[in-house]
Amino acid sequence: MTTPQVERRTTAVLVADVVGYCRLVETNEERALAAIKELWAAVFRPLIAEYRGRIVKLMGDGLIAEFGSVVGAVACAAAVQEKLAAQQQQVAVERRIVLRIGINLGDVVIDGDDLLGDGVNVAARLEQLCPPGTVLISGSAHEQLSGKLDLHFEYVGEQHLKNIARPVRTYCMDVGGLTPMLPASSRSDKPAVAVLPFDNMSADPDQAYFSDGITEDVITELSRFRELTVIARNSSFAFRGQSMDLRQIGRMLGAEYVVEGSVRRLGDRVRVTAQLIEATSGTHLWAERYDRAMEDVFAIQEEISQNIVATVAQRVRDDREVSARRRQPEDMHAYDLFLQANRLSDDFTPGSQERVLSLFERAVKIDPTFARAYTGLAYAYLNRAIDNGIGAPREKDENRIKALRFAEQALVLDPNDPKVHCTLGFMCLTWRDFDRAERHLDLARTMNPNDPIIQIIWA
Repeated sequence: MTTPQVERRTTAVLVADVVGYCRLVETNEERALAAIKELWAAVFRPLIAEYRGRIVKLMGDGLIAEFGSVVGAVACAAAVQEKLAAQQQQVAVERRIVLRIGINLGDVVIDGDDLLGDGVNVAARLEQLCPPGTVLISGSAHEQLSGKLDLHFEYVGEQHLKNIARPVRTYCMDVGGLTPMLPASSRSDKPAVAVLPFDNMSADPDQAYFSDGITEDVITELSRFRELTVIARNSSFAFRGQSMDLRQIGRMLGAEYVVEGSVRRLGDRVRVTAQLIEATSGTHLWAERYDRAMEDVFAIQEEISQNIVATVAQRVRDDREVSARRRQPEDMHAYDLFLQANRLSDDFTPGSQERVLSLFERAVKIDPTFARAYTGLAYAYLNRAIDNGIGAPREKDENRIKALRFAEQALVLDPNDPKVHCTLGFMCLTWRDFDRAERHLDLARTMNPNDPIIQIIWA
């Protein structure tokens, strides 16, 4: 029997999504749904038709469209963002609709009127990474635009996208001179801080996971302070290795302050440098260098956080940080293993998840009191359950049972860590234990209202 040949073509795929859809619907469902329906009908449909595209799929708060040319897709996206921004100026800030748009040029599989394959998946992942209010395009799309549109692009690095084996070069578009991260009128009154990935200055490039871990922990510590808005990791890490003017990075991220630094690890010693820059003027407000033993790395994170907060938000109370400070692992080697596993957690290439599981297991074996390592195990076993597909009911699925048990163990070890409550809440969601999930997610959000992952899961 001859296998039917799969129909393919190369096309420009545009994926758009409404930012904060759940919040809008929760505030006033009828009004939000009517506004989004009007957006599709009055803005998207006519512009997609004008630029000779077609809507492939409409999904309530998002859509997928295809275009015969990248030029048409990008021009359409720019027109949509400009028209929407102008319309929303007349709308109250809490009701404004903001879009993310991702565009990719790639190979797709034709399934009737639908499109499948990597060409669509990359566009969807780019949309998820895209700063609200702008457009993020792949390198393959950008290559087709040279001199064809009067639009400004900024290279924002190679991104490792979930379930996509190769890294993807990405470019962020400044639409009509607007700040790419957020329209100025919709920003919080709180000062916004972006923490760029600390440079790995160690001789071994494989030690980058350690400098990334330091960066992420500084982001986490800063996010505890309600007086600050901290830019999400995905947005700030897009600028890894870019020799761009920090004022420009601040503008693109919508941040008034930018933190950068480096980590040099040598044997049992570590040197961390950090500096705080006012993004508008490029002025250095604070800088410090820390030469410490490895076991003092948590004290370094705390000092960096305290100095930044003291500079940016003078009225932060010291006891708030003390009460929020998470339990520290007793052994630095366990922390090192945790960072390695955490870095690989989003890698779903063959063998990667098995290595993640092994690293988290080694961490808890060395330090049985390290709550964060147990949260890592919970997600690792949940990923294993999902990879195994539909099979036994969750009550008989050993991987799902272990995922819940490890999340519960993390809570026993450290009930003061918001990420622990978030993990347990998410695991309870997968068990459809909604009351318990709501309780722990609410606690996580109360303890750290600035954490973007907590906000996404809570929503």
